[in-house]
Parts: sequence; C-alpha cells; structure tokens
Amino acid sequence: MELIKLLGVLIVIVGFALKLDSILIIFLALITTGLVGGLGIGGLLETIGTNFVANRSMAIFIMILLVTGVLERNGLREAAADLIKKVKGVTAGKVVAAYGIMRGIFGAFNVGFGGVAGFIRPVVLPMAEAAIENGGNKATEEHIEEVKGMASAMENVTWFFFQVLFVGGAGGILVQTTLAGLGYEVELIDLAVTEIPVAIFALILACAFVVIKDKKMQQKYYGNSAKTTKK
Repeated sequence: MELIKLLGVLIVIVGFALKLDSILIIFLALITTGLVGGLGIGGLLETIGTNFVANRSMAIFIMILLVTGVLERNGLREAAADLIKKVKGVTAGKVVAAYGIMRGIFGAFNVGFGGVAGFIRPVVLPMAEAAIENGGNKATEEHIEEVKGMASAMENVTWFFFQVLFVGGAGGILVQTTLAGLGYEVELIDLAVTEIPVAIFALILACAFVVIKDKKMQQKYYGNSAKTTKK
C-alpha cells in the first residue's frame, strides 16, 4: 500500500505526457498525494499553510501559480501572441534570446518571473509560436517542442550565471561557503565582479545558439516558404 503514495508522481507523468494544463496537473498531484498519504483535507491545508509562512520561496511559487492560472484563464496567452504578431521580422529564436537578455538583467538583481511554469509557458511560448506563424507558416509540433527546450534551457542558463551577481543572494553565498571549505576566503563583491564577464559570455553564447538553431529549424520544417510569404 506504500506505493499508492506515489500516485501523485503518476499523475504528473501522465498529465504532461497528454499535454494537459501544467498548473492543473501540479495542483491535482499535490492534493492527491496529500490525501493518499493520510494527511486528509485538514492536514493538507495545515501543511501548505505552515510552509507558506515558513518558506518565503514556496509562498512566492504558490502565489505565482495562482496568478498565472487566473491570467491564462483571462487570455494571457492570446494577448502575448497578439503582441508579437505586430512585430515584423521576429522569429522564435529571437523571442527566446530577448527573454534571455531580460531574464539575465533581472536575475542579476535576484528578481524572478516564475520560471518555466509561471512565465515561459504562458508568455514566452505563445509569443514564439506567433513569431513562427508571422511568416504564414503553421507551427509544427516538432518545432514547438524544440522551442520549449530552448526556452527552458535559456531560463536555466541565465538564472544559473546571473543570480551569483546579486551580492548576498543564495548563489553567491553557496559559492563563498564552498570556497571557504576549500581554504579560500573571498568576499561576495569579489565573486560578483569575477562572475560578470562569465555571465555575459554565457548569455551571448546562449542567445547565438538559440537564434542559429531556430534558423536551421525554420529551413528544416518550412523550407523557403516563410521568405516567399513575406515577399
């Protein structure tokens, strides 16, 4: 009977495999795991409430999920797609690269957007899909899946390298304490200064990669049809 407690994991796997709404899947898995684990409704609410108060990051994550769900229900994805359709010459790769630049700047100040579930899925991906269709092409499923991977990778790259630039942030403190354990005493400001060129280089490389890769995918999936349509 202990295996039944893994039912929430099964729900996540099946839900994402069927490409159902990710926020709905997460909350359904959360509630199911709590109930089959013996917490009950009262225990589940108490656990969520305790973590909400004790863990600020968890509280922010839950709030972002709720806000994102409400915005999606009221046309966030459609609004993002309509916005990008007004921009000429934009491609899915350029959309992801632009997000990476914005993410890096805000990441340096330790400001997040909600990550893949809270921002990329409801905002970046609809904009990228609209950019693909700007040239008169119908976005293929294979291309969309590739763009999802590129956008998620961009989120990881920018957050990984740029969060260390924030003096006093978790990333910088982790590096400082790790170095201290190895016998190297360094100041957080020195770590940030050293990381700046590394972060910038990583961002440039990531942006160049997604733009070039997307250009190759445009040729692979649509050939020269985009160019012909624009003419």
